[in-house]
Amino acid sequence: MNILIIKLGATGDVVRTTPLLKKIAGRITWITAAKNVRLLQGLQREVRSVSWEQRHVILDTDYDLVINLEDDHDSSVFAQKLRYRQLFGAYLDSQGAVRYTRDSRGWFDLSLISTFGRANADFLKYWNRKTYQELIFKGLGFSFDGETYLLPEPVESELSGDVAIVPEVGPVWPMKQWAYYERLKQELEANGLVVNVLQKRPTLLEHLGDVRNHRCLVSGDTLPMHLALGSGTRCVTLFNCTSPWEIHAYGIQRKIVSPLLEEFFYKRGHNERATTAIIVEEVIDAVMCQIEVPAIETGVTK
Repeated sequence: MNILIIKLGATGDVVRTTPLLKKIAGRITWITAAKNVRLLQGLQREVRSVSWEQRHVILDTDYDLVINLEDDHDSSVFAQKLRYRQLFGAYLDSQGAVRYTRDSRGWFDLSLISTFGRANADFLKYWNRKTYQELIFKGLGFSFDGETYLLPEPVESELSGDVAIVPEVGPVWPMKQWAYYERLKQELEANGLVVNVLQKRPTLLEHLGDVRNHRCLVSGDTLPMHLALGSGTRCVTLFNCTSPWEIHAYGIQRKIVSPLLEEFFYKRGHNERATTAIIVEEVIDAVMCQIEVPAIETGVTK
C-alpha cells in the first residue's frame, strides 16, 4: 500500500502522530513543514519525508490512503489534487468549505473546523477523556496500545543536568507560560540539583539532545514535553489552558492541572490568574518525586 500523511505542524503535533507509523503497513510518505523534515528521517520505520514547499514531487503517485490531519484550506486544496482510493480527515466540499470524513469525527469534532462550531468544539474538547492517539487510531480502525513516539537519534549536547526547565512559550498560547519558573529554579538549586533553562537551538536534533541529557523536564504543554515523552525523559507538565487528557503519559509524566483550567480552557489571550494558579510547592514536590524514581523503572538508561 502507498500511504500519504499530511501533518505539517506544530512540531509537537507531528511528533505525537509518529506512533501511527507502528500501526500502518505499507510505504509511507509524509508531507510536513520544512523544519520538521529531519525529525522524520532516520527512524526505525522508513518514511519518505517531504516539505510542504516540495509537495509537488509526490503528485505522480497513486495512494491507497491519504491521511490529512490538517484543518486549513490550503492542505485541503492540495488533497484535491491527489489520486487516492480512500481519504481520512479534512477535504473541500462542493462549496469549497473545509469538511472532514465521517471516520475522522472523533478528532475533528473537537477542532477549529468542527461541524458543531468553535464554542461547542471547545466544550467537547474539555470533556473529552481520550488521548490524541486513541482518537486518531480509532478513526483509522486501529486500537492504541501504548505505541511510543518515533524519533531520530539526537545530536550530542554538552548541556546536561538534573532538571531542564522551559519557561518560554510561543505566541499562540501565552497562558501556557507559568509565572514561577525562576523561583522554581532557585528552590531546586537550593536542594542541590543542577537546573538548566533550555534555550533555542539551531536544529531540533540539538534540542532533543538537550532534553535527553536531563533526568526531568519541567514545561507546559509544548514541544519539549513531546521530546521528553519520546526520549524516555521523565517530565512534569503544567496545564494552564490546554487539555491534559489528550496527552498519553507513557508512565513517565506527572501532570499538574491548573485549578482554573475550565475558566481559561483554550483561551488564547493572556491572564495573570491563569499563569499563577499552580503553586510552586506542588511543582517542586512533583519534580522531586520524578528525580527519585530509579531509571530502571522507566526502561530507559539516562
